[in-house]
Amino acid sequence: MIGGVPDATTPTGDVVLPPTAPVPAWAQRPTDPESREPAAVGRLATALHDHPGTLVLTGAGMSTDSGIPDYRGRDGSRRVMPMQHGEFCAGPENRRRYWARSFVGWQRFSRAEPNDGHRAVADLQRAGTLGAIITQNVDGLHQAAGSSDVTELHGSLADVVCLTCGDRSDRQALQHRMARSNPGFEARVSGEAPDGSRVSSQIRPDGDVVLAEDAVAGFRLPHCLVCGADTLKPDVVFFGGSVPRERVEACYALTDAAPALLVLGSSLAVMSGLRFVRHAARRGIPVMAVTRGPTRGDELVAVRVDGPLAATLAAVVDARPAA
Repeated sequence: MIGGVPDATTPTGDVVLPPTAPVPAWAQRPTDPESREPAAVGRLATALHDHPGTLVLTGAGMSTDSGIPDYRGRDGSRRVMPMQHGEFCAGPENRRRYWARSFVGWQRFSRAEPNDGHRAVADLQRAGTLGAIITQNVDGLHQAAGSSDVTELHGSLADVVCLTCGDRSDRQALQHRMARSNPGFEARVSGEAPDGSRVSSQIRPDGDVVLAEDAVAGFRLPHCLVCGADTLKPDVVFFGGSVPRERVEACYALTDAAPALLVLGSSLAVMSGLRFVRHAARRGIPVMAVTRGPTRGDELVAVRVDGPLAATLAAVVDARPAA
């Protein structure tokens, strides 16, 4: 924990927050009107032209156009409350809840494809405008779009690790195993959620869905093929967990070496990403950002665009920076 905020957020096993969830103070600040002007995109293009090889930090907003929702509303309030790392490790019933929801959610999550924003980042990287990428997302869509030198800060949902013996395995293979152990499970739970929406539409940022507790109770937990334990976990950092130290240090090194830092689709609400923005600012490295609404690090951002991510990046690809 840094400053009372967990230093990683990749929630799984999400639940809906009550409507009284407080809106953080930083999210109530208005964004600079200039960040919403058409000229803001030109300023961003010029800044990137002046700092070739800019380091990129991406958040959940990067993947919303691919059908994967982000964590927060425009007002900064969290839409879902994630299962915490300690909760997942505490007992098999919590793991059963996670894997039942993930089993259903994976059907849609695994079919997500890169959007125009991902492709624009890959184009700008190939052109040398952008350099390495640090992503807080666990969906692999940057790589699918053709980007290279991607550090997955919070891990990848495509991988599974056994917390007991350390064996690593493939998520899709595990999906097939869970399907064999739970025949007909998806069909039984694919009706309507309590709010009237289809369960299949309830996908969460890390691929799980909302399911009724009585449905979860009948789900058979997967076990490790090596040691037999029921402690399989997606190889991602849950809320309240810690990003591996060597990964954090590698990201600090990328920041130190970068001519500038560009934040895409992140409110910087948690320390996991904000620490790199603060580090860049302390080192005198220019920070740029493209997001909707305010961010927790707005006072550190030199060039800001408050606008749609994919359209903004496409305009940057096409822009001719001002002299």
